[in-house]
Amino acid sequence: MSGKPKLHYTNGRGKMESIRWLLAAAGVEFEEEFIETKEDLEKLRNDGVLMFQQVPMVEIDGMKMVQTRAILSYIAAKYNLYGKDLKERAWIDMYVEGTTDLMGMIMYLPFQPADTKEKNLALIIERATTRYFPVYEKALKDHGHDYLVGNKLSWADIHLLEAILMAEECKPDILSAFPLLQAFKGRTSNIPTIKKFLQPGSQRKPPTDEKFVAVVRKIFNI
Repeated sequence: MSGKPKLHYTNGRGKMESIRWLLAAAGVEFEEEFIETKEDLEKLRNDGVLMFQQVPMVEIDGMKMVQTRAILSYIAAKYNLYGKDLKERAWIDMYVEGTTDLMGMIMYLPFQPADTKEKNLALIIERATTRYFPVYEKALKDHGHDYLVGNKLSWADIHLLEAILMAEECKPDILSAFPLLQAFKGRTSNIPTIKKFLQPGSQRKPPTDEKFVAVVRKIFNI
């Protein structure tokens, strides 16, 4: 049996994408078993491997882990991306929750009715530029370090880069008023493990399109 983590999810971003990002940034190779039909999902449910009948599910260290946040915090702690003490973990958690909120808005945009998409896109851009990105810009300015917490790469940095790239897919110049975040993006994108993940042919998934939306609706009956 392979010692690599195995990820069970659809062949798209969704809630698994941040898990792919974190594993890749940690330099961990992983396998994926894609859920392509409603029957695939039902088999996992019937096999009793989904604690709450939901995915993402990750097989790692002899566990079948569910719940995105639990999976991410386990990986972050295992690969030394979760701060050196309780206070640093608290800061990482706060920063991660912020980027999770922003990415959640972007993630659900393709699933919304066409007549509300323009309004919701405008809200995403407004929230990114007035609520979320100013916090990270200020953090980098106040302590003058390259990374958000403890002057060392952490889960918070990896999550922020993922959020920045997703936000740029909504509005390419969204960082125009945030010079420190622009520099942060350049630095973190060039960390070798992350640079590799950003190359074509990696396990990073493309933005959600209408075809993928249709597949997800069919599998999850939504």
